[in-house]
Amino acid sequence: MELKGKFADAVNDQVTMELKAAIVYRQLSIEMDYKDLPGMASWFLIQSGEELGHAQRFTDHMTDREACPKIETIEAPNLTIDSPLDAFKAALDNEQQVSESIRDLYRLSQEVGDIDSIPLLNWFINEQLEEESTVSEIIGRINLIGDDGDGLLRLDAELGSRKPEPGDE
Repeated sequence: MELKGKFADAVNDQVTMELKAAIVYRQLSIEMDYKDLPGMASWFLIQSGEELGHAQRFTDHMTDREACPKIETIEAPNLTIDSPLDAFKAALDNEQQVSESIRDLYRLSQEVGDIDSIPLLNWFINEQLEEESTVSEIIGRINLIGDDGDGLLRLDAELGSRKPEPGDE
């Protein structure tokens, strides 16, 4: 049951990656707040909290298996955000990186025979499919809206109605 070796190191790296994702979303929230889009700012802030919850899931998995997570260095995000479309494209890029890292973890768990991590990784694979789909849909809607300020404000209001999932507050 003990988590050790290169797989423990990889799970630890994922903890740091999830924390970095939370910081990216926090910065995107700040960017949208600065652009007077409070609904989008709120959506990104809730997403940041969700990423913290993901880091906690990996942390709990490690500690439950007698491994001590160590948060590694996290560089501040270097984002250039000129529009909501830029923000959501940055979010999609972030989610795709996280998804690939989780797929790598899954492949490594198979390689080292760590079947105890499979349920956790299956949950994350499904979660990442949902995350990428949601952000892609928002990007599609922003593309449809184009330069329509009223449409953008309606989308902002809609995204602002999002409530945190239980445990992600």
